[in-house]
Amino acid sequence: MDHNMPEVTNQPLPSGPTTLCFNKEEFMRSNFNVEHFIMEYRRKVPLESLRNDLRMYLKILQSALVELINKDYADFVNLSTNLVGLDKAINNLMTPLEQLKEEVQMAQKSVDEVVTAVEEKMNKKTEIRNQKVCLQRLMSIIQSVEKIEKLVGIKPSDTEDSMMQSSELSGQLVERVATEFNKLQFHVNKCRALPLVDEIRPRIASITTTLQFSLERSFRHGLETDDTEILRQCLRTYATIDKMRDAEQLFRLYIVRPYMEEIISEEFIVSHPQGLEGLYLSILEFIPKHCSILREVTLGSRSSGGEVVRGYDFLVNAVWPEIIANIEARVPSIFAPGNPDVFHEKYTTSIEFVEKFERECGSQASVKRLRTHPSYNIFMAKWNLPVYFQIRFQEIGGSFETALLAPFTVTTERGDWQLLCVETLWQCLCRCWQQDVYLARLCHRFWKLSLQLLARYTTALADVMATESSEKGSMSKMEIDVNGGSTPASRETGNAQQVAPSQLPVTTLQIVALLVDTQKLVEKLPRFYVEVVQPLMEQLGVENMDLLKESLDESQEALKSPLSRMADYIIDDITSQSCIHLKLVSDTPRLYRRTNREVPTKASTYVAGLFKPIQRFLDEHETVLSQANRDSWMKTVLQNLSSQYLTVTSDMLTSVKKMEESLKRLKKAKSGSGATSQGLSDDDKIRLQLYLDVKQFGEKIDSLGIQKTSIEAYQKLYELVASASNNL
Repeated sequence: MDHNMPEVTNQPLPSGPTTLCFNKEEFMRSNFNVEHFIMEYRRKVPLESLRNDLRMYLKILQSALVELINKDYADFVNLSTNLVGLDKAINNLMTPLEQLKEEVQMAQKSVDEVVTAVEEKMNKKTEIRNQKVCLQRLMSIIQSVEKIEKLVGIKPSDTEDSMMQSSELSGQLVERVATEFNKLQFHVNKCRALPLVDEIRPRIASITTTLQFSLERSFRHGLETDDTEILRQCLRTYATIDKMRDAEQLFRLYIVRPYMEEIISEEFIVSHPQGLEGLYLSILEFIPKHCSILREVTLGSRSSGGEVVRGYDFLVNAVWPEIIANIEARVPSIFAPGNPDVFHEKYTTSIEFVEKFERECGSQASVKRLRTHPSYNIFMAKWNLPVYFQIRFQEIGGSFETALLAPFTVTTERGDWQLLCVETLWQCLCRCWQQDVYLARLCHRFWKLSLQLLARYTTALADVMATESSEKGSMSKMEIDVNGGSTPASRETGNAQQVAPSQLPVTTLQIVALLVDTQKLVEKLPRFYVEVVQPLMEQLGVENMDLLKESLDESQEALKSPLSRMADYIIDDITSQSCIHLKLVSDTPRLYRRTNREVPTKASTYVAGLFKPIQRFLDEHETVLSQANRDSWMKTVLQNLSSQYLTVTSDMLTSVKKMEESLKRLKKAKSGSGATSQGLSDDDKIRLQLYLDVKQFGEKIDSLGIQKTSIEAYQKLYELVASASNNL
């Protein structure tokens, strides 16, 4: 056979143009599917383009196939020659191969039979060995039972009462019996299902009863006499027979329970001067009185040089469960959440008791066991903290909602706040974190309540400003209807009879108080967080403190958002009151035209009137306004006032100029009018009066502590009247 045939399976596919819409390597995948191929590429390109590209690549494949055949043409031609006689050669090989197959199968069968026989013998040996081990264990059980009965002095015919009356075992004898009993228990557990074990089980039970009774008497005697050696032997023996919890339960039953039942009662709490705290102190006194000897044996001490018996935790497994069981059964009233102040006091006192008890445990491992003990979780679950918080929520939130019913009520006492609602809000925030309200396990809820209070106040601010804006618009319409297009009256001097009697109009004084208090609240919040909230959170090991600060910052920004609207309201109100006096500017031409008045030398009286509302506002709020607010608001008011003053004055000068030109044309049209007037004309007097008024207006601005050069509209106003009066 010729093995020089070309291997075409490993030949790479011929490369095609880069413009092909498909990857040619997909044809070589083992899971290639035509339908999936078409469905995938029809989403990317039109079917016509896919067909054209496939046809193009088919031609490339055909050309590559032709080249391959031409390249190995001689091999392809010799292929038929090389295959001649192949069938005959295969037939010649078939007979010996079949014979070889039969021989191999026979050999395999023989080997399998031998392996099976060996496995059967091994299984029998294993079974015999197991039976021998079991027999040895049964013999050990019988030997141990007989040995223990001999050591203890038990006869098979003894009754339970006679066994209880047998002599007490000495310390060393008890340990020997316990060691032998431990071996007995091991063998019994291994041979649990055998009939012999069931037959001997009553004797084992008798041994167990005798041993436990003897251990119990020794243990109680050691506790009564404070004999550490007896206690060590007993505890070692209990550990040897794997009955450590029995020793702890004995201590709970005979020592802890009588003490706790005597002091834990409602009568004790009522009669003790310190109430519940006194009860807890009496409970804690039990530990040094009755547990010191056991702690010395199980934990060791610097003064004692004796052996330490590990594995016991009498405080956690004996003292603590008995305390909680008696508290639940005998003083359940301490868990009642009806009175939040009393509940808070009892809860904090109880948590302090738990912390003191944990400090008595002596090790972190013991504290961990205490916190995972079922009675610990039961005790903590008894305190209905959600109900307590709900009561506090209604108490705190209700007081704030009541204050919001009349948001502009003034505080009764002079302090940091002017309005009762803001003072109440601050008191509510502080109350959430006060020592007699706050509980560590509710820190997340009190933090949420604090943010809710701030959010509620923010909403109330927005509602107040929205309501006031709508009422202001309604008032303006009513005044226009009544007064025939007069300018809007101020909020403080407007007609009260036009307002609905159910709600009095809000005054600028109230808006200022609300704004100032809100600003003060925003300023106080960061310090409140750092000094009050943050230390409490850090005590609890709260992570992501930055998130808490961010949430508070968001609340602060939300509080700041209505402040600009309040400031605009105040500024608009002051401006509207001052602008009422600007209508007197239009009276200036009437004062000088054809009246033969003297040349003006001082400003008009209306200029002082422009500043009366401003000065009145400053006098009323002098004690509460910050310098920043005062300067900012005054600049804006003066800018608005100057802007309107500029409009009125510009219209006036334009009107005066038109009138002057009209009079000149009229005079020129008259015949024989060659005479000219001496001195200033009426129009010049008007211009001069306007100049004096504007100059006085600037001096008034300076008197308020505001640089008139900082008022852009005033500069334009002054330039206007100055240019109009330059030629006088």
